[in-house]
Amino acid sequence: MNTPLWEARADLLVVGTGVAGLTAALRARELGLRVLVVTKAAGEDGNTRWAQGGVAVVLPGEHDADSAADTIELHVRDTLVAGAGLCEEAAVEAIIAGGPAAVTRLRERGAVFDAAPTGGLARTREGGHSAFRVVHAGGDATGAEVERALLAAATDGRVPVLENHVAVDAVRTPLGQVCGLLVLDGNGVPGVLGAPAVLLASGGLGQLYQATSNPEVATGDGLALALRAGAVAADVEFVQFHPTVLYTGRGARGRCPLVTEAVRGEGAVLVDATGARVMRGVHPLEDLAPRDVVAAAITRHMAGGPGGVDDHVFLDATGISDFARRFPTVHAACLAAGVDPAGEPIPVAPAAHFACGGVVSDVDGRTSVTGLYAAGEVARTGLHGANRLASNSLLEGLVVGTRAAEAVAADLALGVLAKPSASAAVHLPTAPVAARDSLQRVMSRYAAIGRDAEGLAVVGSVLDLSTVDRTLDSRELVEDAALTVAARALIAAAAEREESRGCHVRTDFTERDDVRWQRSQVVRLNPSGQPVLADPAVARGVA
Repeated sequence: MNTPLWEARADLLVVGTGVAGLTAALRARELGLRVLVVTKAAGEDGNTRWAQGGVAVVLPGEHDADSAADTIELHVRDTLVAGAGLCEEAAVEAIIAGGPAAVTRLRERGAVFDAAPTGGLARTREGGHSAFRVVHAGGDATGAEVERALLAAATDGRVPVLENHVAVDAVRTPLGQVCGLLVLDGNGVPGVLGAPAVLLASGGLGQLYQATSNPEVATGDGLALALRAGAVAADVEFVQFHPTVLYTGRGARGRCPLVTEAVRGEGAVLVDATGARVMRGVHPLEDLAPRDVVAAAITRHMAGGPGGVDDHVFLDATGISDFARRFPTVHAACLAAGVDPAGEPIPVAPAAHFACGGVVSDVDGRTSVTGLYAAGEVARTGLHGANRLASNSLLEGLVVGTRAAEAVAADLALGVLAKPSASAAVHLPTAPVAARDSLQRVMSRYAAIGRDAEGLAVVGSVLDLSTVDRTLDSRELVEDAALTVAARALIAAAAEREESRGCHVRTDFTERDDVRWQRSQVVRLNPSGQPVLADPAVARGVA
């Protein structure tokens, strides 16, 4: 049935229950807005709880001896270096400068971070950071603590969360303004949620690939919804592969256990089957190089370096005496896989981890479509550029989530948003859908680390041959349609970018080209619903 069977109203609809979404919902509630949070699964099933390393932030008054010389300016510099020339410097400065206040608010909402023996907060260092500035919780369970605190605060603050409802499409006025969402409940019954503002905080797209650190809900739904609503995306070719995901055997599928980068920050090193150091001579920071450098080096080593194993290397953490206490989550995952980190190296391999690009938005969450906002991994604020600096993601969600709620309140007060009653007729959309298994196989084979023109063309051909137009009347079809459009957007941008930069590695264009390619590529949908590259000028009014 295409006609929605039920309706509800709010001032702000938030899609997603991760750090960005819940932070925005709580701030909007504080500002007096009627808020409704929508999630396609349970409230705790987002990607935030899987984040291990921590929050990268410079906190005045909380420094210990190892981080006393750290500054916001140094954090900005490290972020710009990791982003390989594609960060928006003003966005980087604004988000990182907002970090201390955002983390303070999070602690006021109940989040508890690990304390240092000498007082203040314990800190670690991760790849690409020039200082010990990453604060953490539960050793390596920072995301779980952040999610726990925010969900508890939402419950205490009476922020309603509508679980098991997947957002299908934006409801728009005849002028194209967003004024609500078309959703499906757990039984596939359609309904309309009306609101003058919709904030997408739905996470990333790790399920494009066979092996990922992401949970099964990370299917790019928000990116697809935004593109269908007329928004633009950028930097979608830059998908960060985490260098050290626990290797559990050939052909691993779905979410694989993460081995946090903080393990290397505490002294672990990457080695091959002979014990030779993988990162020696590759980068001045060796094992603490930025993630794109480490993931690419591991991939090259697996492909034919001396002592390489064709599908994994090893992380030697035997020198970390208190591994089980410092990294209880990783320790438990290793033991479950039959590996004792205290006495043997941990087998690891890169896996899809974080989308550096997404829906183009400014640091206040505003997109190019009136009434549509984006925050967190689904958004491209300009913070990450071509490669995310470790532990900047939770920071971004906290800062931009807060700013987006404040932007919605300001836009409502100014009367620039549409009234829900002005919506056009609502019907379940039809979209191209590819079989997920074949999509994941070709994306993993031809569009992961190490791409070339021939392989990207293969992905395009497989998608063209395997897609069928379907009415999006179930959660599975919504997700598969989102993965299909995300894959097409990614390969269009990756094929055009004839260079290697950040986490976009071309084997047929191995060098970085700042003359032609030190710019972002913008993607939109053409009238037939296909992702195409657009003039970057269409995004300049947003970011």
